[in-house]
Amino acid sequence: MTREQKANVIQDLTATLAENSTIYLADISGLNALDTSNLRRACFKANVKMAVVKNTLLSKAMEASDKDFAELPELLKGNTAIMLSEVANSPAKVIETFRKKSDKPVLKGAYIEEAIYVGDDMLSTLSNIKSKEEMIGEIIGLLQSPAKNVVSALKSGGGTIAGLIKTLSER
Repeated sequence: MTREQKANVIQDLTATLAENSTIYLADISGLNALDTSNLRRACFKANVKMAVVKNTLLSKAMEASDKDFAELPELLKGNTAIMLSEVANSPAKVIETFRKKSDKPVLKGAYIEEAIYVGDDMLSTLSNIKSKEEMIGEIIGLLQSPAKNVVSALKSGGGTIAGLIKTLSER
């Protein structure tokens, strides 16, 4: 690769990092061609973009980025795949599902909405993160619950008062 090609790759990676708020780094070394292909298919089905990148180029792109990746550049050793998604827990779920058949990929770290997660032990935590839509749905449900209770109480109370008035008028 020439310097110009490397500079272009770094620019592309920097733009990719700037556009995405969910970035996972995984070690896929040791996977054969069939397993790698199956992992790519699983990522495609889950709407996760996966690419194997050179560590030095990714490290330089992280330095050039406006985001603070903290200790993630230090984790760039060995074979590194970058996984990008709009849903924060999708890559973690793909990794968990794939690891039922194999011991790879291993999570190196993740950057999610300015939060840094380091190490494979964070995988279960990341897979349990709720998506933005799920959180909004829960909040709306919680906000609607008291209002429904008030409306229900008013309706039942109104029926009771109307019943009393009707009974009294008949007497």
